Amino acid sequence: MKIIKRLLKIVFALIGLLVLIGIITLWVDASSTNYLDINKNTSVSNNSFLIKNVNIIPMNKDTVLVGKMVYIKEGIIEKIADTIEVKGIEIFDGEDKYLTPGLIDMHVHVWDRYELGLYLSNGVTAVRNLWGMPMHLRIKDDVMEEHIFSPSFFTTGPKLTGSEFIGDDNLNLGHPSEAKDKIIEYKDKGYDFIKTYYGLDKAIFDAVIEQAQISEMDIVAHPSQKVPFSYHLNSQIKSIEHAEEIVQQPLQFDLDTVKLQPIIDSISQSKHTSYSPTLTVFNNIYQMMMDDAILDSEPLNYMNPLIKMDDSQRQFERWFNAKQKDPAIVNRIKSQHDFHLTVVKKLHEAGVTIISGTDGGIGVTLPGFSIHKELAFYKEAGLSNYDVLKTATVNASKTHSIMNQLGTIEEGKVANLLLVDQNPLVTLSSLKKPNYIFIKGRKLNRETLDSFNEKAKNRKNMIATALRYLENLIIEK
Repeated sequence: MKIIKRLLKIVFALIGLLVLIGIITLWVDASSTNYLDINKNTSVSNNSFLIKNVNIIPMNKDTVLVGKMVYIKEGIIEKIADTIEVKGIEIFDGEDKYLTPGLIDMHVHVWDRYELGLYLSNGVTAVRNLWGMPMHLRIKDDVMEEHIFSPSFFTTGPKLTGSEFIGDDNLNLGHPSEAKDKIIEYKDKGYDFIKTYYGLDKAIFDAVIEQAQISEMDIVAHPSQKVPFSYHLNSQIKSIEHAEEIVQQPLQFDLDTVKLQPIIDSISQSKHTSYSPTLTVFNNIYQMMMDDAILDSEPLNYMNPLIKMDDSQRQFERWFNAKQKDPAIVNRIKSQHDFHLTVVKKLHEAGVTIISGTDGGIGVTLPGFSIHKELAFYKEAGLSNYDVLKTATVNASKTHSIMNQLGTIEEGKVANLLLVDQNPLVTLSSLKKPNYIFIKGRKLNRETLDSFNEKAKNRKNMIATALRYLENLIIEK
């Protein structure tokens, strides 16, 4: 009996030690991102400015408002005019540069707070996170309370999948009542949206839609193969993700533009549903097959280290092995990517609202940086610079009512803004490294934004990320 008691004491002591180590690890990681704390950066905590001598790209119409002034009061655009007089406020000279709405990435996977700085550095001032975990609710709270510099932050709950899609990244549903209970739970916890994924059959899908409507939660749909593709054109579903899903499901990998057109027409008739093509993440399959050293490339140092070790490595091995078995797959992937450009072109011509999303944070798709690659693909697909910019501004902001205060430069809107050297309606690449961003009215210069990149590069927070993921498995599974 004494031996058992001693063993129990040892076990409890080890558990206590592990818990203590975990707490210290998370504290150290949190301390390493305190450069994002607004209260510790008093020099940039001001959120009221009078901007003068600036050219505005409002994005509520295709125009440039030349030589304007903008009054930002406590993070909100108070007035836009040729001349504004306000006493006792800091005046910022736009130096005849261009002021645009901040970019919105509508499909990301955030793994740590370092990534928030990466998004800001690349001009992304709002993100929609599509795989919610407890840590995202804490980020959301800190953003709403304006404790940290971050893009405006919105998140779904955990991914809802069918019972056979086993994996720690899925919330498996086996019965319609379970689906309803989860949606009620996610609403209570503070998640913004519902994310549907593979394997949801008609009964469960109907339950998700019904309860989401009752709970007033928009649905973001990664199409389920167990219901017709047209089933996702429900008014409760505000966006459908991935151009590749059109190829994989209704087209069954037949890259036929004649067969594509009826699908495009059906989507266009659903005026309440936007489409997020996420061309970048699929194109990165091709990039992995073309570059055997991609995991050791300098850009991959911006990936979360746990994701790089696990997901990036697994994806690379999957496609590297596929290429070894069948070299022709490289051309097939490239052909499908090219067909995705046609999908985007057809969606645009049909009047479908396209919203920019990258799937940033997984595989080799870099947080923040990848949105510029995504926008370049839309340009390649034939969209004008104005229409390209709409996908990451006004189109995105109209997708959900809780995002309506973003996406344009108008009086009453949130002051999430970029100041760039050149007119992006002429030179789209000018968005890549904004001179300044305003996030809820607070001004960050290029030097500060570059420091966010450096802080995130080669970060050593693998264990901290694993602990937060373990928390998710314990709480949400």
